[in-house]
Amino acid sequence: MTTISTHGVAYLALVPLFIWLYILLGRGLFWWLTEDLQEFESPELPRWPRIVAVVPARNETKTIAQTVASLAAQDYPGEFRIVIVDDHSTDHTAQFALNAATESGAATRVTVHAAQNLEPGWTGKLWALQQGVELGSKISPEYFWFTDADIVHSPDTLRRLIFRAEKDSLSLYSLMVLLQAKTFPERLLIPPFLYFFLMLYPPRWTASARARTAGAAGGCVLLRCGALEKIGGLAAIRAEVIDDCSLAYAVKQIGGRVEMKVTRASISLRSYRTFAEIRDMIARTAFTQLRYSTLLFAGTIVGMLLTYIAPIALLFSQDSAARMFALAAWLIMTISFAPTVRFYRLSPFWAPLLPASACFYAYATWLSAARYWLGRGGQWKGRAQAPKQT
Repeated sequence: MTTISTHGVAYLALVPLFIWLYILLGRGLFWWLTEDLQEFESPELPRWPRIVAVVPARNETKTIAQTVASLAAQDYPGEFRIVIVDDHSTDHTAQFALNAATESGAATRVTVHAAQNLEPGWTGKLWALQQGVELGSKISPEYFWFTDADIVHSPDTLRRLIFRAEKDSLSLYSLMVLLQAKTFPERLLIPPFLYFFLMLYPPRWTASARARTAGAAGGCVLLRCGALEKIGGLAAIRAEVIDDCSLAYAVKQIGGRVEMKVTRASISLRSYRTFAEIRDMIARTAFTQLRYSTLLFAGTIVGMLLTYIAPIALLFSQDSAARMFALAAWLIMTISFAPTVRFYRLSPFWAPLLPASACFYAYATWLSAARYWLGRGGQWKGRAQAPKQT
């Protein structure tokens, strides 16, 4: 009986090991970060297309001036306009944006537009983007550049985005910007955020016409206007909480080429000083990612326990084989996470702590589900964007 029980523990320990072998080898090598290396020192095109940047902004006085200044400083040879959509801010976001445009010598290229009241059926960000698109369309751009109000871009970002899109005939090109990883909560939880996101949306699968997967990062999305029109405009995804990936999927569905990479050249200014702030950021979309399914939620929690927690728990097993399999799973986990830790220029000692981070993400996912069931899902800046369906 003891032998059977011992063998059972060893067999159980094989489960997370096989899971990690699949994650390492079977998900498009997502963990080997597909970085925008900016390999072209001075990209040139025969003709540079007309571009409109659209920036939705809601209560962003802390960052909007830096964002506008970085956009105004873009070294772009073609015509480039910027539309800031003030989404009913209760602070001085609009005035800060106007001041930054004037100080940057770009007042004639920057428009600050006060958003209309939120239309039923739209999420707040998409409604703001929609108004920016309507305003920007008056100059007949060839691309829209969607970027957030808390991001600064290097001066050559737009030139490189356009060069890559034109060179590779991309309909949508997105960059996952560098998030802050300075505080203890950020160092523990932000690199896993990138790791988990790329696991869900492997860039190689996003770029493959044969794969259904389509990922994008909303902080930096270059979108060809023809593709936007072909999918039916932003109205086609107006109710989506995970708007960036939904947009990428819609573009891919109509045969457009989609690509996503990570970059150091664009940096998020948003900081997370507490665990609660990161918890709420995760909880905003976690249950949406599971399509509001209780069954998928339960399966995800069990899967996270088997994948991240079981290898640590089984290290204390009395069975030597179980301990060996568990250690191998933890080692593969650490190896796969190490490039993300290195990308954030953190000590490699953070890499083995992924199981602890996964526990926090499981908790945030539970909270996301609970908020949805209470009718407060998808919370962002005072709005519940995923109310419970009745």
